[in-house]
Amino acid sequence: MAAIKEFRGLRPKPDMVTRIAELPYDVVSSEEARDIAKGNQYSFFHVSKPEIDLPDNVNLYADIVYATGRINFDSFIIQGVLEQDESPRLYLYTQVMHGRQQHGLVACVSIDDYLNSTVKKHELTREDKERDRTRHIETLNAQTGPVFLFYKEDRFKKVLCEEALRIEPVYEFTASDGIRHILRIIEEVNLIESFKKAFAKDILYIADGHHRAASAAKVGVKHRKENPSHNGTEEYNWFLAAIFPHDQLQILAYNKVVKDLNGLSKEEYLNKIAQHFSVQQAGVKVPEAIHQFSMYLDRQWYLLTPAFAIPNDPIESLDVQILQNKLLDLILGIKDPRTDKRIDFIGGIRGTQELEKLVDAGEYQVAFSMHPTTIEQLIRVADAGMIMPPKSTWFEPKLRSGLVVHLL
Repeated sequence: MAAIKEFRGLRPKPDMVTRIAELPYDVVSSEEARDIAKGNQYSFFHVSKPEIDLPDNVNLYADIVYATGRINFDSFIIQGVLEQDESPRLYLYTQVMHGRQQHGLVACVSIDDYLNSTVKKHELTREDKERDRTRHIETLNAQTGPVFLFYKEDRFKKVLCEEALRIEPVYEFTASDGIRHILRIIEEVNLIESFKKAFAKDILYIADGHHRAASAAKVGVKHRKENPSHNGTEEYNWFLAAIFPHDQLQILAYNKVVKDLNGLSKEEYLNKIAQHFSVQQAGVKVPEAIHQFSMYLDRQWYLLTPAFAIPNDPIESLDVQILQNKLLDLILGIKDPRTDKRIDFIGGIRGTQELEKLVDAGEYQVAFSMHPTTIEQLIRVADAGMIMPPKSTWFEPKLRSGLVVHLL
């Protein structure tokens, strides 16, 4: 069911990989990317976030931004810091975080599998973000960052992965955040064909990169219509992906901070919560189980446990939706967390100290530390063809961009 294929990856020279590889474009701000790339002319942010080379007040969607990305990309190729492999290959990408390892196959995946939902989604995409990545792909004629996919682990693919792990790495380095990144090149034809056969009956799930996948599909469909000699073998029919087994992945919480108590005093607010939750001043900063919430208010941590039956619905049973329905909406008046300026989201990698810092500084009045969504919950939602609430998952570690690029 899922069609994957080998491709001629564009990669850094081994002695340049630590200078080139960077976090995905959408997990850092322009200011953060500018600071990270300072003094490093080969940072991949010059390609993936080219506004860092332009005045601070530049419109992020201006023509000059995309054109600058293309100029920088071409420069990397002309200088030879990025080189294309001579023959089509697959790649095995290993990440190590705090001793945990995850091994993903870097391959091209058919855009048709995205369009027909063999690649299953769990997020809505925003039109402005789709347009941005679509223009980026079209201007560079390349997909510069992989879509993060996963599959339900099975013994056959595990054996193939173990065989690929015996290949000598071409890259092995530790990034500034302490994450180790290892890349192996799979050249042996029989192993490549075995991987392709192993995925042929699979369904794939998007972990992260919904906008990258949607944009790659849009570009591919557009090229099909514009190419009178289209035959289906063109590179635009495929998108770059890193595909991991589900049981190796780690989801962190997506925590929340709110600017005010919707006109309520602290006592009124706590009384309203107590109508729906058991409220304990327990000092628990991180919930130990699903359907529990830690709340930071006035320099104190409270543990909230629902005093109502949890629905069985794939969406309504999610902690993020329970909190939205019974507290954020009902008590704090936040109807749409996508658009309400009173709420913000903090990736779990930043820890509860970031929540305390924001509330103690007075910028926000209350914070919520969440139990992470489980991979099984995500699969249940995706299999039902449903869409998760915004900011439900934070996968960690993040895939590095610039390790392997797919040229169209």
